[in-house]
This record gives sequence, structure tokens and C-alpha cells, in this order.
Amino acid sequence: MAVCALLLTATTGTAAAADGPSVKLSESQAGTGGSITVSGSGWRARALLMILVCGQAVPSRGVPGGTNSCANADGRAVTTDGKGHFSKKLPVAEPPVPCPCVVHVATVTGAKAEADAIFQVAGHAVEPLPAQTDGGRLSVLSDTRLDGSGSLLTWFGAPPARTLVFTVGNVGTSAVKDPVFQVGTAHGVFAPQWDEQQWRGTIQPGGKARIELPVELTGGAHGEYTVSLKYAGKVLAEQPWGVGRPWGVTLFWVLVFLVVPAALFRIGMAVVDRVRPRPAGGVRHRGLRLPELALRLPGVKPSTAAHAAPPTSTLPWFTPDADPGAAGGRLSAPHDDSPTSHTTPTREGST
Repeated sequence: MAVCALLLTATTGTAAAADGPSVKLSESQAGTGGSITVSGSGWRARALLMILVCGQAVPSRGVPGGTNSCANADGRAVTTDGKGHFSKKLPVAEPPVPCPCVVHVATVTGAKAEADAIFQVAGHAVEPLPAQTDGGRLSVLSDTRLDGSGSLLTWFGAPPARTLVFTVGNVGTSAVKDPVFQVGTAHGVFAPQWDEQQWRGTIQPGGKARIELPVELTGGAHGEYTVSLKYAGKVLAEQPWGVGRPWGVTLFWVLVFLVVPAALFRIGMAVVDRVRPRPAGGVRHRGLRLPELALRLPGVKPSTAAHAAPPTSTLPWFTPDADPGAAGGRLSAPHDDSPTSHTTPTREGST
């Protein structure tokens, strides 16, 4: 009996593990403005999950329209516990497309895993699901890669751009014409932002084709990004993308903070120089004049203009009345032969 109980326990645990992630709802129907409790088990421990209400989807087909069919603004994030369980309240919101609807739970980081539970949004429109073509199925045959490199404009904050290159093969029984892929870019722990891109061409059964799809980020983006490829609601491949920081923008702002204060300082000094009061006579003395400086410097001969400059002062005996130049050009002190000396007058008739 003990052996049977042990075998039964082992079998039950294996079945539960084989079922994979699961989702349960507290209510299968609710109106806009209300809320439901979403719980799950079988998920990876400490995994970050995103919970959304999505339209035009059933659990058997997943969400063909991707997150574009979901009420993304009212989604909730939750982290599983150590055993892979979670429980979170989710506000009920109308998705952008008609029902049938599901509550879609998917991992944000790490290995991809997702699960859906049927849910009806009361009062929301219901339309039949679009026809599903099961004849053609695409599968990625080679590793994806990102071709291209940055440019000088990217260094200054232009949007980084690359080309996602991969090879797909048609493993179905009918041709696939003009397939529509979804390319998503995710930064860190945030959910991918999906962009639909249509490839023009036909892939016959058993054939393959090389696909090139453009990928572009927002201006100034930098850090670690993940580029995901989705087709028919399934993620086919993921490619990491490390984007360098636009150092040109940093250099630009450093120059701005250096040049602008310097320019303002120069303008301020010019204004102060114009408005400050001038000395008497209206002439500003900015130090020694060049002739005076030449006279004071040893070994420097003054120019002719310096010799011609009038003296600032005269010696006492070089007054205009006693100019030695007027007495014959002698440069000596007065003596007895000078005209100014006193002589004895001669009388007429003297012999």
C-alpha cells in the first residue's frame, strides 16, 4: 500500500508539472469598472508577469493580435513567490477589439511563458473570430541578427536603427503570402512595444525565405534592449541589443554650461567698463605711456617723438628771461663778461 501511495503521489506531481503555467479567475464575467482576482500556479519562481484583458482571443489560439488587442493601460504586473504562485486584483476594462475575451498572463523577462483564461466583459461587443488558415506555418530556420551600426547623428541623440535579419521556412501544406510579423522592442523589465510589419512575398510549402525588417528606437535611447519577433501570436525569436549612450549630447551640454557663463561674464565686463565714471578731463590713464616706458627701460633708446615731447617741468635757471641760448648759446652760469654786469660810465670830454 505504501508503494502504491508513493507511485500515485509521483504520478500526480508529474502531471501537474506537465500542465505548465495555469490561470484562474474569481469570476468569469464582470462589467467595466469592477475588478476580479487573478491567481495562478506552475510559473517560474520570482518571475515578473503582466496581466491583461485581451479581445479577439481564445485559450486555444492565444492572442493573435498581440498586445494591440489588449487593454494595456489597465494591465497589472505581479511577481510570483518562491513556489511559482501569484494572486492579483485586476480592474475590468474593455479591450480595443470585440470579444471573445481572455485574461492573458505572460512573463516579462526570462524564458517566455504565457497562459489564458476565458473572460467575458459585460456589455462589450462580441464578434466571431477571424478565419484561421492552418495550411501554412512559418518557422525560424536560422539565428536572428541585427545588421547595421550607429552614425555621428546617433552619437548626438538621433534614433538608433538596425535591420533584423532571419530566415524562415514554411513547414505547412499551403503557401504563405505576404506574412505579417510583429517586431517588439523591450527595455529592461518593461513589456515589449510591438510594431506590425508586412513582408511582401510568397513562401511555398517546404520553401524558405530571408526576411529583413527594420527596427528603430526612440531618439536618445541607450542601454540594454531586447528585440522580439512574433508571428501568428507566437514569439519566434529574441535578439539582445546593447545601445551605447549618446555622448555627443553630454558634450553639447558641457560646452553650453562653459561657453554661456563666459559670454555673460564678457558682456557684463563690457557694460561695467562703459557705465563706470571717467576721471577729470575725460581722459583715462591706463598706466605708463610708451615713450615714458622706453625712457625707464635700460638699453632701450627712446624714439624721436619721445625727444620732441615737451618737458613736464623746467629748471629754475632755464626761465625764458635767463635763457642761455639768447646770450650767444653758452651753457654756463653768468660771469663778469655778461651784458648784465655793471660798468663805470664814461663822461664826455674826459681824456
